[in-house]
Amino acid sequence: MLLSNQLDLVRLLLQLCVSNVHARLSTLLTWTTEWLSGRTGRSKLTPNDQSRASTAGQRGPHSVQVTTPRSVNYHFTRQCNYKCGFCFHTAKTSFVLPLEEAKRGLQLLKEAGMEKINFSGGEPFLHQRGVFLGEMVRYCKQELELPSVSIVSNGSMIKENWFQQYGEYLDILAISCDSFDEETNRAIGRTQGRKSHLDNLCKVRNWCKKYKVAFKINSVINTFNVHEDMTEHIASLNPVRWKVFQCLLIEGENAGGNSLREAEKFVISDQEFQDFLDRHRSIECLVPESNQKMRDSYLILDEYMRFLDCRAGRKDPSKSILDVGVEEAIKFSGFDEKMFLKRGGKYIWSKADMKLD
Repeated sequence: MLLSNQLDLVRLLLQLCVSNVHARLSTLLTWTTEWLSGRTGRSKLTPNDQSRASTAGQRGPHSVQVTTPRSVNYHFTRQCNYKCGFCFHTAKTSFVLPLEEAKRGLQLLKEAGMEKINFSGGEPFLHQRGVFLGEMVRYCKQELELPSVSIVSNGSMIKENWFQQYGEYLDILAISCDSFDEETNRAIGRTQGRKSHLDNLCKVRNWCKKYKVAFKINSVINTFNVHEDMTEHIASLNPVRWKVFQCLLIEGENAGGNSLREAEKFVISDQEFQDFLDRHRSIECLVPESNQKMRDSYLILDEYMRFLDCRAGRKDPSKSILDVGVEEAIKFSGFDEKMFLKRGGKYIWSKADMKLD
């Protein structure tokens, strides 16, 4: 009888052990399945998404590197009053997010580590005559307390009362100017009616000085201006930075069957671009950007707050950060932080740290 009871006790202990091991294995299997599928609640990736994610950073199988969106370019509108022939962000839609949704996205970016936001277009002052833009600028500086808030504009829609209302919240204003010859600007398409682009440029430069906003110039070098010498004009305007871009083709924007522009006639060779840079080597604030540097060194958000991957010569969008969050969407941005640093993407970008005369 005693032996029988002992055997029954052994069987009971074995059953309890087996049951416990089974439960633990089941839990482990469930956790592993969820982890491999990208964690519970995440959207499933298409085969194309998986391919793009796998090439996003050349990372080892056991390392997890999260890209921090330190500097972001938000093209919140595609609409523009100019018709620049080489434009690589054209008016393919008229969509603009509601202001509160845009603010929600900006908050997500700040939480993910954003230090600098640049608002661009299209022409950013066109929508609601600059009020929408101004409210985003105020929100980013006053509420999000970003170190740097900047804008890229063609300058044609800016009024002094905008500076009076929003100038204190803006660190840098970049005006696009490709030539100091009015006829060349007209040939490029950087004009509207009889307005003088150069007069607007000088007017905005004076307002920047008056309202303590750092003034910057962006120029796209192409077949129409590649032989121009801009040294005297740039020295006179004295921008904090002069960004000089090599004309870039982007399929679906300014090249290919579905594009709204045909920019092939504007394209210059690498040597021509270098010759232009050599001609202006005395300009200390010059920051050159070749096609190679431009393609993967920017974090670009479109009007839906989707990151745009330009590595393949076109703009492949991620899912919106409003839907999947910044950490998930940025995996499909094609962003190369080393190239960002190499092109001088990190610089003194807060006017609090600049000596603005």
